[in-house]
Amino acid sequence: MRFRSIFRPDLFAEQTHIVTGGGSGIGRCTAHELAALGAHVVLLGRKEDKLVRTSEEIREDGGEVSWHTCDIRDEERVRTTVAAIVQARGQLHGLVNNAGGQYPSPLAAISQKGFETVVRTNLVGGFLMSREVYSQSMAKHGGAIVNIVADMWFGMPGMGHSGAARAGMVNLTETAALEWASAGIRVNAVAPGWIASSGMDTYSGAVRAMIPKLKKAVPLARLGTESEVSAAICFLLSEAASFISGSTLRVDGAAPHATVLWPMNAHERSAPFDGFHRATLPEALREDAD
Repeated sequence: MRFRSIFRPDLFAEQTHIVTGGGSGIGRCTAHELAALGAHVVLLGRKEDKLVRTSEEIREDGGEVSWHTCDIRDEERVRTTVAAIVQARGQLHGLVNNAGGQYPSPLAAISQKGFETVVRTNLVGGFLMSREVYSQSMAKHGGAIVNIVADMWFGMPGMGHSGAARAGMVNLTETAALEWASAGIRVNAVAPGWIASSGMDTYSGAVRAMIPKLKKAVPLARLGTESEVSAAICFLLSEAASFISGSTLRVDGAAPHATVLWPMNAHERSAPFDGFHRATLPEALREDAD
């Protein structure tokens, strides 16, 4: 089996796309779809085992892939990693700033170190990757950047550090779209809502117990799939989005619009798109099914 993308198979033929956090979750799914559409995908992440495993999957499916371990919070490491990719591949056509992470905590309990760590992961790292890809390739050749943010439109209680960083990334997206437009670069963002992805299994306790109940707060009455996010990313990287820049595309089932002023009835009218042939249901959702 191969990725069941809605896009034509040669959409990204002879192109090179970097996916940070490409070893798991949405990043892994996106890497698979890009490879299925003809791109050479370069996976970046901190954990070699995940990068190796995803690379092997992509090769088994007939795709082209390479990988580099890289902590995107380390400026010099980012600079040298991008340089190595450019040397090996030449022009860079796309960057997916997907790497990120956070932990649940009320604001009053977050230390300065904890706050800064999350901001560095979810904002500073994306800035460093974008700047180096711009400076080392896209300033000359053009390209497309997609930043992955989050549903933080009305605050992010319990994860204020992540919400602040993601809001900063939306603003950074808009600024880069303006500053780099003359180089032929488009910069957009995708804001996933609650997605049934492996990232859900990083949580424990009360947060994990809440995960199966999240769909009750979504007007479409379900969680999203990784391939629904990946499709949005691939669209924004593609030529079909040639006049879209500085925008944030939400993939959230209208969750931010849920309100006590309008009742949400349980239903099964929203059919998910499951294009990722290697997707697995997170343990947190399997536990609820059991």
